[in-house]
Amino acid sequence: MGAHSGQGPSSHRVEPGSVNVPLGEYPASSTSSDVDAGRVSRDLVSQLNGAISQGSHDQIARLFLDQKSYWRDHLGLTWDLRTQKGSDAIARFVEDNKSAQLKLEIDASSAYKAPKYSPIDAFGDVHGILSYVTVETAIGRGRGVVTFAEDNGQWKFFTVFTALEELKGHEEPTNRRRTKGVQHGGDPTRKNWKEKREAETENIDPKVLILGAGQGGLTTAARLKMLQVPALIIDTNARVGDNWRKRYRQLVLHDPVWYDHMPYIPFPPHWPVFTPKDKLADFFESYVQHLELNVWTSTTLKSSSWDETKQQWTVVVERRKPDGTTETRTLHPNHIVQATGHSGKKNFPAVEGMDKFAGDRLCHSSEFTGAKSNSKGKKAVVVGSCNSGHDIAQDFYEKGYDITMVQRSTTCVISSESITDIGLKGLYDEDGPPTEDADLALHSIPSELFKSQQVKLTRVQNENDKALLDGLRSAGFGLDMGDRSTGLLTKYYQRGGGYYIDVGASQLIIDGKIRIKQGQEITRILPHGIEFADGSSLDADEIIFATGYQNMRTQARITFGDEVADRVNDVWGLNEEGEFRTMWQRSGHPGFWFMGGNLALSRYYSRVLALLIKGVEIGLVEPKGKEK
Repeated sequence: MGAHSGQGPSSHRVEPGSVNVPLGEYPASSTSSDVDAGRVSRDLVSQLNGAISQGSHDQIARLFLDQKSYWRDHLGLTWDLRTQKGSDAIARFVEDNKSAQLKLEIDASSAYKAPKYSPIDAFGDVHGILSYVTVETAIGRGRGVVTFAEDNGQWKFFTVFTALEELKGHEEPTNRRRTKGVQHGGDPTRKNWKEKREAETENIDPKVLILGAGQGGLTTAARLKMLQVPALIIDTNARVGDNWRKRYRQLVLHDPVWYDHMPYIPFPPHWPVFTPKDKLADFFESYVQHLELNVWTSTTLKSSSWDETKQQWTVVVERRKPDGTTETRTLHPNHIVQATGHSGKKNFPAVEGMDKFAGDRLCHSSEFTGAKSNSKGKKAVVVGSCNSGHDIAQDFYEKGYDITMVQRSTTCVISSESITDIGLKGLYDEDGPPTEDADLALHSIPSELFKSQQVKLTRVQNENDKALLDGLRSAGFGLDMGDRSTGLLTKYYQRGGGYYIDVGASQLIIDGKIRIKQGQEITRILPHGIEFADGSSLDADEIIFATGYQNMRTQARITFGDEVADRVNDVWGLNEEGEFRTMWQRSGHPGFWFMGGNLALSRYYSRVLALLIKGVEIGLVEPKGKEK
């Protein structure tokens, strides 16, 4: 989710090569409500630990439901994101990675995390046992979530989720491990904190160069800082936060604050539920200062090359310094992180006649700074019907324009209230668990089961939004509910867009204040309007293409050239195991990583990416794709 997404050519499109993950099946609901959840959980976890230590395929397999069980692992057993389904596949997976020496323990450190008899499907239709666990391996520690279901009167594992969170000997310097922050003594040459920070930022020799100071770049740099990996962020903008600050005037995050917290420094308790763009931009600036991140703004990457022998980059950047001077610097990082968003180059179609448009403005939504005041009688057309398209159309209406939205296919629409009061309720809300516990709960769900949950959730949300959706259909607005009616989040995971979280524009469409041109492709831009495939036309003084962005791989090709882009794998969408492709993982090109997604994904997966980079740096991970 997020504040903006573009409308692609088809509402059911997935990223090229992305797998359309099937719906998972839940087991029958347990009726043993008087079960001792703690005893059952501890017993089964103990049996699993014993079977793992003995390397017994049969013993491991017998502990899991036959065909309806899952083990999802994020760096615990391998240095990858993996999901296995079925008892035999799970047993083989654990056997193949027995060198990890993985061990689980029940986490009863809070009532929320302790074993309990409860719904294991998030809706109350299927009851079983759920518990958080701690995870220990030969190299690190982490956490996870397990669920158990009854099988002919016998409790078995239904799902296991394991996630590595720290490396032994390289723990983060937080809480009881925090630094002193001062060097006492009589050394007359010692520097104070401010002098050290200035020297570090100016003279840094980064192991990691991060392109982009948005949420992806900042969270990655923060995680690397805690792992003592020197990192430098560069950004072409003059200020941190300008990637949000420069966008259209009325932009506000569509996700609530509880879902959007950043690692180490959450938003304060007085923060509004929905964050305005300029407020978020200012928070990003303060985030850099408080976490002492190294950022060079007004900096452009001029050239880059990869040395296969040294496993190192040579990067030339041009930087405009705060004093107004310009310098060229050559850096030799081991890693480059492309954190320019999960989307790549803007998707701005070349349409016949664009060069002859004689109106006031024709641009992509990323260049739209806001509707002009006192424009009553002016005509505007927005091409695209997702978050940005709706926000921009609403802005035009409020400034007095005659506004039409061009919707070429269909859009998944959900009200903001259905997101906060139904979709995220109980997990990311004012009374929800700590954010990191909520993240574990969310990411513990294998994609197949997640999609099955989303079918139920979408049905409930649609019922809540019935009047809204019926009104949109009556107004001629094309709706879809995503792949197999799995709703918004699945569309985001599979294609990165195709939806609108309603914050007011839908009612304007229903009331006819924003008109809809649906189901027609544009054939030509006229000097003062648009012509469509059905022969009709619209007059326009301004035309805004809210048509989204291309794949991150296209941006890699533009920035780093064919040699790099041809080696990296497809980005975004899901693979055959239901895990994201390439993002936050080894990309196919050593020393090159992709980082992106909304604030919530950036919060969670920035740790995954930082641990992988740290693993390469200390020799635990082979950069080309094989682990030692």
